Amino acid sequence: MKLTGKILIALIVGGVFGLLFNLFASDSFPYVDQYLLTPIGKIFLNLISMLVVPIVFFSITLGTAGIGDPKKLGRIGTKTISFFLFTTGIAITIGLFLASVIQPGAGWNLGTEQATFQGKEAPPVIDTLLSIIPKNPIQSMANGDMLPLITFAVFIGIGIVALGKKANRFLEFVEQGNEIMMYLVHLVMRFAPYGTFALIASAIGKQGLTAIKAMGLYMTVVIAALFVHAIVTYGSSLLLIAKQNPISFFKGFFPAMAVAFSTSSSSATLPVSMKAAQENLNVPKSISSFVQPLGATINMDGTAIMQGVATVFIAQVYGVDLTFSQLLTVVLTATLASIGTASVPGVGLVMLTMVLKSVGLPVEGIGLILGVDRILDMLRTSINVAGDATCAVVVAKTEEKHMEQPTKGRLDYQETELAG
Repeated sequence: MKLTGKILIALIVGGVFGLLFNLFASDSFPYVDQYLLTPIGKIFLNLISMLVVPIVFFSITLGTAGIGDPKKLGRIGTKTISFFLFTTGIAITIGLFLASVIQPGAGWNLGTEQATFQGKEAPPVIDTLLSIIPKNPIQSMANGDMLPLITFAVFIGIGIVALGKKANRFLEFVEQGNEIMMYLVHLVMRFAPYGTFALIASAIGKQGLTAIKAMGLYMTVVIAALFVHAIVTYGSSLLLIAKQNPISFFKGFFPAMAVAFSTSSSSATLPVSMKAAQENLNVPKSISSFVQPLGATINMDGTAIMQGVATVFIAQVYGVDLTFSQLLTVVLTATLASIGTASVPGVGLVMLTMVLKSVGLPVEGIGLILGVDRILDMLRTSINVAGDATCAVVVAKTEEKHMEQPTKGRLDYQETELAG
């Protein structure tokens, strides 16, 4: 059986296992979770997380060196960031629209007086911008700070191109390092079905049906918005710009989305998502190695959808009518915050805190959605990584005409050299 089938079975069996334990053996579940499910899940997460930093460094360096021309690098970077910002704006607009129409929080008595949440302060935008340039790249690697690491890797790639033959040995080292990491991804993915089973069983076993039923309409709106965004936004981008069948795309990228669903981490899924994009979607390594690590750091379409729905939901529960200008403020704040708070732990809730404050809603309302956020986090992470891959496919398609000309030039040069 292919890995995709194994992971799909693991998702289903894990969900059923966790639900049955929650319904019929809830007293025993904490022990099963502590001594069986959590250790297996953590082993899988640690195995993938172990590869993230070296893969980001090797892939970004290799991608930058592969792109070569600084003008081309700037062009690809501009396309990538523009795509991410545009789709994030669309995502939160979809979430706001569906929540306003369906009104999941209208007329509900969810005990707002007991709702509590201590929001973390997001760093000032200027601090985030300054931290992009690392003081100590080795420390950034050790801390897992992605934006400084990506910046350092881009500079290394530019240096390799500038030095040419002098940096050939280091380029070979980076290429070999990248190959080793990809081999290890293949190795770790053999454990994916077991890790997926454990993580899903643990999440469902803890939540049960009680929390899910209480927040069913809110969850329905978020899930509907995620699917609409995936089908309409990503589907139309693939069909109209990349000239690719969206069904084939999602079929080829499913293994990465399944791992994202089970881990709830775009960064942890990065090794798998890059492998799927390069091997199943035929995205050139140079583009995949640049676009997807950047997307795992700053692209949060799924999270933006949650923020849109959660903002309207909390406003409805507290009886607050949001004006059009406030809704526009939500769109702008969440879109810009997707980059500004990229390196903050618990980024989704930090961003939601910023959004709620921007329109004067009580931050304590986040306490109402915390019970089901773990399950929704799995779904929105799947959308996040799908957005990264969609961007990589779109950028690769738009770069085809630019990639053909240099190749022809190199061949002409080699032919001339041989003739001489």
